[in-house]
Amino acid sequence: MKSKIKSPAAVSLGIHFTFFVIYMAGLSAFGSFVNDMYLPSLPSMTKFFHCSASVVQLGLTTGMIGLALGQLILGPISDKYGRKPVLILSMILFTIAAIVSIFSPTINFFLICRLFQGFGASAGYFLARTIPADVYEGRPLAKTMAIIGAINGFAPASAPVIGGLIAIKWDWQGAFAVLAIFSIILLLFSPKLKETLPPSKRDNGSLLQAFGRYGTLLRNRKFMTHVLLKGASLGILFAYISGAPFIYQDEFGFSKLGFGGIMGANALAVAAGAMIALRFKVLKRAALAGSIGVMICAIILAIFIFTLHNLWSFEVFILPLLFCLGMNFTVSNTLSMNEGRSDAGGASAILGIGGYLFGAVVSPLVGKGNIMHSTAIVILTVAFITLIFAYFSSRLAPDPNMVDTKENADAENAGHSNSSK
Repeated sequence: MKSKIKSPAAVSLGIHFTFFVIYMAGLSAFGSFVNDMYLPSLPSMTKFFHCSASVVQLGLTTGMIGLALGQLILGPISDKYGRKPVLILSMILFTIAAIVSIFSPTINFFLICRLFQGFGASAGYFLARTIPADVYEGRPLAKTMAIIGAINGFAPASAPVIGGLIAIKWDWQGAFAVLAIFSIILLLFSPKLKETLPPSKRDNGSLLQAFGRYGTLLRNRKFMTHVLLKGASLGILFAYISGAPFIYQDEFGFSKLGFGGIMGANALAVAAGAMIALRFKVLKRAALAGSIGVMICAIILAIFIFTLHNLWSFEVFILPLLFCLGMNFTVSNTLSMNEGRSDAGGASAILGIGGYLFGAVVSPLVGKGNIMHSTAIVILTVAFITLIFAYFSSRLAPDPNMVDTKENADAENAGHSNSSK
């Protein structure tokens, strides 16, 4: 695997592939842990803070707003000053916010802490995409991102399980203590991560000019198509994540630990889908196939939810839906970062913001009315939006950097032939 994925940039930086992938997966997983670890405690938090499920779910929303704002601000800063300073300072901020949140006297105080937690966690989340784009491109980038995504599949798999175990002993406060420890561990290993953006490759303009590059990225049709595909796909995942604690615990009677276990098993489907996407000769076709699969599963899932109250009918269609989402994540992450790699920090920020804007909208919506019905409606609606962007992506011309098969090579050669004419 190493020999296939090494690039001249990786060799010149002396990057050890195994450590690199594990650390990137840890950074990416951190964003999942920030949201997923305290999911089993959401029902009990409504009692602790004397508020409704929809209000408690705003903790997910404010966390995602913090993640979005952090990426928006820190992306160009990392392009100008490097990746490591941004990573270290943001992780320190998260650690402080996580510890303070443990002592929240009211739900409003907790929501403010969640905003700062999201901001602090944002650097690790977007740098897990940015740093690989500093080192790899094309199919090697796709393979690296897929491996990181597959490993990261264990984050949503393990986070609810760990959160459920912690909640039994220390309730919701314990989850944030563990998150603070996780942040400290990442900080302790950060000296081993080499700076992947040397001064010669940084943005030489003013910081204001660095932020101005967002305009160029937003006008890049190919880039934004892939960004919106990733955002809509994440919207589906967040709708599922937001509704799952109440569906599995309140509707189907699972304990916190049981909920964590079933969420963990389901999350492995995302990891499997992330790797299967690489089997497609043309990478973007994996997203179209995945989005069609998501749409079909969403339609059937909604029918079963409105006609039956059955765990197994729910699970039978949630698993393939999550598998198909994993395919979308590999494709949209890779193609977005390949298009925007010249401004990788800003590109990764926009990519992350797109997902969390969708997530911030859908999370409170699934708490309205009958939570099973609202979850089904939201998933079905966003699945249709996802399919639209997957279709637009499939209509784009093949990316020469993604050539890995005869089919892609023929497409590229045809393009060169037409250009020469």
